[in-house]
Amino acid sequence: MAEGDGGRKVVVVGVPMDLGADRRGVDMGPSAIRYAGLYAELERAGRVVEDRGNLAVPIPESRPRPTEHLKYVEEIAAACRELAQVVAGARAEGAFPLVLGGDHSIAIGTIAGASAGGPGVGVIWVDAHGDFNTADTSPSGNIHGMPFAVSCGIGDPRLLAARIGAPAVDPRRAVLVGARTLDPGEKALLREAGVTVLTMTEIDKYGMREVMERALEVAGGGGARVHISFDLDAIDPTWAPGVGTPYPGGITYREAHLAMEMAWESGLVDSAEFVEVNPILDRENRTAAMAVGLIGSLLGRRIL
Repeated sequence: MAEGDGGRKVVVVGVPMDLGADRRGVDMGPSAIRYAGLYAELERAGRVVEDRGNLAVPIPESRPRPTEHLKYVEEIAAACRELAQVVAGARAEGAFPLVLGGDHSIAIGTIAGASAGGPGVGVIWVDAHGDFNTADTSPSGNIHGMPFAVSCGIGDPRLLAARIGAPAVDPRRAVLVGARTLDPGEKALLREAGVTVLTMTEIDKYGMREVMERALEVAGGGGARVHISFDLDAIDPTWAPGVGTPYPGGITYREAHLAMEMAWESGLVDSAEFVEVNPILDRENRTAAMAVGLIGSLLGRRIL
């Protein structure tokens, strides 16, 4: 299959959201990624870049303390509705939407925008976690553990409504790559929904090449457009220490780049987001630099 369209403009939008998690700091992720040389990397990949700045997202200290299990659900839903409109607008212009997070709850809006005005997209969700909880299964009530389920049409009505009427992702076109820690409830939901789950065990057994071939086959079946939702905690903390919820035993530096290179070569990827960079926990902005390199690989930057 032909490689992705290297001439397509990239529209960048930041979402400084940390309402979806207990640990603060990922709201600074968009700035850290930009500071790590995002524009220079995209220019080296031959891209024209238009940065539309950051959405205005309230900080937790400015909001009343949550009194229900789903923390900050109204604020997160509002931000995701706005993000969905921005992403849908970028796609309508023929651009490639690139969203910088922020916690992973923003994916509700990104994927809704990517799906708007069409039959939907396939999704490759690269993450140490499943993010497939609901209010009933979540131990914490943190919404950054729910966006994959919401994007597949499962969850609280207020979060589902944030999808601005866009079609839900067909779970048969949804793939989780790199998981290594799943809550009991979301395990059952993932099986019931029919999501393809390719854990670190599959990566260890078969290698990243075979895993990504399978992921692209499932998500892009029939030539469907594919969205990449990449949580930096999928990568082992040796390479990406500055994330909201680090967990050992993850994807290596080269495995991650190979995955993004294969995604580019498939010609299927139509939008992407990179989330959960936490500069407070990082070392010399290493994780943001990792994100920049992976974005470059996804958007056509090559060694030779």
